[in-house]
Order: sequence, then structure tokens, then C-alpha cells
Amino acid sequence: MTSLSLVFSPCPNDTFIFDAFVNDKIKKTFHLTYRMLDIEKLNKSAISRKFDIIKISVPLYSKIYKEYQLLTAGSALGENNGPLLVAGNQFDLSELKKKLVAIPGKNTTANFLLDLFYPNLKRKRSILFSEIINHIKNGSVSAGLLIHETRFTYKSQRLICLADFGKMWKKKTGKMLPLGVIAVRRNLSDELKKEINRKISESIKFAQKNPTLSKDFIQKHAAEMDVKVQRKHINLYVNNYSVNMGEKGKRAVEMLLKLYSERQKINCPDFKGMWVG
Repeated sequence: MTSLSLVFSPCPNDTFIFDAFVNDKIKKTFHLTYRMLDIEKLNKSAISRKFDIIKISVPLYSKIYKEYQLLTAGSALGENNGPLLVAGNQFDLSELKKKLVAIPGKNTTANFLLDLFYPNLKRKRSILFSEIINHIKNGSVSAGLLIHETRFTYKSQRLICLADFGKMWKKKTGKMLPLGVIAVRRNLSDELKKEINRKISESIKFAQKNPTLSKDFIQKHAAEMDVKVQRKHINLYVNNYSVNMGEKGKRAVEMLLKLYSERQKINCPDFKGMWVG
């Protein structure tokens, strides 16, 4: 039996998506070993090309496209929602270029959006996503980019939202915001890659049909222990486009990659042959 390596994040949307896939709740013709890493560590792992299947931030694909393709299943796409820029106090966004802003990683979609909408901002500090709120509250940074569960908890910490990049992206492009996607090693057989895509889709459908069966797996790995927050996170980012992003999702991913490549002055991935499924 073929053995494959998989790595994804411990955030509720990923553990919900992959629970049945990694815990043998659905049948597969291959064996899986898996790890969980923070999104920026996932991106760095992708650059090292160590894993067969890996969750990545969408912009990162521009650095690994020669070795990987993208699946149409397992992605996180926001419809008019996305990372939030928050602070302890309201200030005019024209002053942002003078501020120190916490980001959840250089290679994240959130950081790309920050560069896209506020290109004059130069002072950034990479901080583990779950620690950004603490750094804003203790004053070590002026503002921070929130992703994952923290976008649901900042108000309880008396922080205010300065910008919603999901809404800003929608206004600029008219498209969904593709945040994370699943990459698969290009040199695997076409048949195997298609099965991986189908099985991840099947895993999501299993979790949606049997939500209580993934509860313990999600709870064990989540940064935020409040079950209601976990459920909000899952409801926001696991949807029909996670099962199969379709043409609408593909075009959104391709647009983001095009914009990222233009800003970075690098070659854009060839969209022909990029997709599995």
C-alpha cells in the first residue's frame, strides 16, 4: 500500500475537514502519516518540499508550483470575509505606515492582503497567530492581523476592527477570497492524486453529516477552547467550496496568484495543469 505524508493546521476548519481522512473513518487505498503545524510553519515546510500533501496559504503556491498541483477539495475560501486588522485604539489608517503591525507570517495570505491594500507599511513583526491579541494588548505592537479563531474573540478583548480584508477584497475584485488550499506532489500518479482529492471531499461530507464524531479531534487541537467559537470558525470557512471549489473558486485563486506575482515581480504559475479535479 502506498504511504503518503500529510501536514495541515490544527485550526478547527482543518481538523473538521481532515478528521475522517486521517482517522480511518472513510476507506482509502493508501496509508497516511500526518502532522499539524501553524500556518507559517506549513508554508515553510512546503518550501522544503518534504510532504506529499500540504495545506498552504494561496500566495505560497507561486514558490512551489513546479513540484505541486492544487486540489479542488479542502480549501478555505471566504465570501466577503477574511483576515481582520485590529487595534486597541481607533486611529486613522493613513497613520498605519508609522505603526508596528503584527502579522501571522510572511508567507500568509493575510500578509499579502496587508501589502496589497497598505503598500507603504514597512514595519511588521511575525508572531504566532494565537499570540497576536496579547501583543496588541501589552502594547508591543500597534495593530495586528487576526486569522483563524482569533477573528471571533477580539471584541471580548476590547479590541476594535480597523479593516476587514475579506470585504476589501470583494470590493476590489468581486470574487471570493481564497485563503488556504491543499497542494499535492505533482509527481504522484494522476489516479492517486484524483483519489486524494475525492477522499478529502468525502471526508468533509462525512464530517458535515456526522458533526459530533469530529468534536473530540477538533477540541484536542484548537487554540481556542470555546466550542461555540470553534463552530463559528468551521461554519465560516468550511462550505460547499471546501467540498469542491468549482470554477468560481479556481478563478478566485488564479486572480490572487496573478496579483501576488505582479507585486512580487516573479513568474506567475501556469494555470494550465495547475489543478487536480
